[in-house]
Parts: sequence; C-alpha cells; structure tokens
Amino acid sequence: MARNMQPIVKRCKTLDISPAVMGYTSKTKSGTIRNPKGQMRRKQSEYAMQLQEKQKVKFIYGILEKQFRSYYEKAAKTPGITGVNLLTTIERRLDNVVFRLGFATTRRESRQAVSHGHFTVNGRRVDIPSYLVSPKDVIEVCEGSRSSVMFKRFLGEDAIFVATPQWLEREKNTLKGTVTKLPAREDIDFPVEETLIVELYSK
Repeated sequence: MARNMQPIVKRCKTLDISPAVMGYTSKTKSGTIRNPKGQMRRKQSEYAMQLQEKQKVKFIYGILEKQFRSYYEKAAKTPGITGVNLLTTIERRLDNVVFRLGFATTRRESRQAVSHGHFTVNGRRVDIPSYLVSPKDVIEVCEGSRSSVMFKRFLGEDAIFVATPQWLEREKNTLKGTVTKLPAREDIDFPVEETLIVELYSK
C-alpha cells in the first residue's frame, strides 16, 4: 500500500500543523529552522489552499485518497453539514479511537496495533483500522496482549497520561474504554477548514 515516507516533522511543517497532533514531541533535530527567510512562501491559490486542507486531514489520520473520497461521498449523502460529517466520521475510526483513548502514542502505532489484532470491540476481536465505532461500543485490549511491554506502559503510577475527548471514556488503570456518544465538530483538536475540502470535491 502506498505511504508517504517523508519525515513526520517536515511533513507537519509543509501542512502547517503541530507534530503534537500526530502524537510526536518537539524533541527532534528537525524542529529547528535553519533558514527563516526560506520559510516565506508566495500567496497560495484557492485550489492550493483547498488541496492542502485535504492533504492535512489525510495525513493526520493516515488515509489514502480512494478511502478519503469514499468518506466524503458518504458524508455528502448524510443529513447535516457535509464538512462536519466528514471529519466526525473519520474521527470514529478504530485506529483513531485507540489513539484517543491513550492505548498508543501515535496514530501510526495504533493502526499497527489494531491490524495485529490487539483490540476487541464489544468483546469481538477487530483488526480493521477503518472500523467505525458507535455509541456504547466498548474498546478493550485483548486479554492475551495486556502483559506485553507495548501496553504495560499505559498502566500503573508511571503510566503516560492522555486527556480523552468528551465523547470517549476510559476506565482508570485499565486498558478499556467506552464510546459515550458520537464525536462533535469541537472534538476535532487541530485547525482545519473543512469547507475548503467540500469546495474541492464539489468542482
């Protein structure tokens, strides 16, 4: 499957997003600006701005074009605001939910963990990262995976703290979380102009 192999921080700079959105800290050599004047860019065209917003969302969630267009087409057919429908639908992806619950440090890591069958939804093992969760769904690390180093780091007094969004609830000191409601537009925690994406696809 095709993947963008450009360094994360460099790609974040290109798309004007913080590496923190991806789960990465600023402790990296790529975080320095060697040539400030080189950062100056000419004014973008309307098409360039629309394309960048689409690329931004695709990059953050790790989605390829074919699947992203499929999400858009479904969002356009759903009652409500198309752009909001698009973002909130993608936010419901299982790999994103695993990341949001704090069971992985990045979405790439959560996508791999889901693909390897480390999670269950309502007691049933699911290994499809694009699986869309629904309210009352219970996401949990499989019993056979809980003792692995990968997940032990998320338990105990020294566990990594992650603030979960309002639409998710994680049980304290466990590897279990629940979807309490559908995500809302305000739950999208990175700057994006979804209307530009709609305009791009509407041409």
